[in-house]
Amino acid sequence: MPDAHFPIPHDAEARRAVPPVICYPNETLPTPNLDLYRSARVGAEKIAEVTVPPREAATFEVAAGQFFRISSIEGPQVGDLNLWNRNDISERFFSGKTRALHGTHVTTGERLWSNLPSMRPIATIIADTLEWYGIDAYGGSVHDVIGTRCDPYTGNLLQGSQYHHCCHSNLTRALADHLGVSLAEAEPHVHDVLNVFMCTGFTRDTGQYFMKASPVRPGDYLEVFAEIDLLGAMSACPGGDCSAEHSSDSAACHPMLVEVFAPAEGALDGWQSPPLNGYDRSHGR
Repeated sequence: MPDAHFPIPHDAEARRAVPPVICYPNETLPTPNLDLYRSARVGAEKIAEVTVPPREAATFEVAAGQFFRISSIEGPQVGDLNLWNRNDISERFFSGKTRALHGTHVTTGERLWSNLPSMRPIATIIADTLEWYGIDAYGGSVHDVIGTRCDPYTGNLLQGSQYHHCCHSNLTRALADHLGVSLAEAEPHVHDVLNVFMCTGFTRDTGQYFMKASPVRPGDYLEVFAEIDLLGAMSACPGGDCSAEHSSDSAACHPMLVEVFAPAEGALDGWQSPPLNGYDRSHGR
């Protein structure tokens, strides 16, 4: 049986000192026209809103070229966001590739990308009142694409629990109700999320995912431009501000507000939805 204790190599420090290389330099990504989007937003009219109850989820629809705003309205609350192509829900938000392209947390000017093989920007963040937070001394930041969503399966694995109001279950119920399908049919379409307002990072000593009290306050918001027709689902996390725990009925939780805005006619003249990814899908054959 091999020895579990291996000697430290003589050049260990030299190996650790090798400088990193960015995996996906993003300077060549298509650049969103934020000036156009913001100009169109100024004259946009609110056409819909939905209040997301605490420990529940709600769906909303946004047409390509419209905007949606997610707001804190009563108290510090984080939320888990899923996005699908409204016309084909097999195309959906891809948090992993969004993370690879933009980093562990997203803010103004960065985009949310869809899964393979579509892989295109489906939404662009145009305003973030928490952009000031940056990266704190613990390595924490806001609006992460590293957490997967609280779910009953992990809860059962770790605590033997049967908790039904975690974000995964909330999103599953909301999607099933919206589509008029069973929970079993809806669940495979629920995917890794954008953790809106959540403050997270990785510990430097053990590399573990951590959360801390969100800096969000009533009046803070994240505003997003829809690059394609979107179906969204937002869950108000049972962890509240996630300062201590999630998947909990004891944390203080608050509702969240999602508003949809339509720009004036002609405000986006010249703009078009991004096409599907240009790779030919031949995969070498």
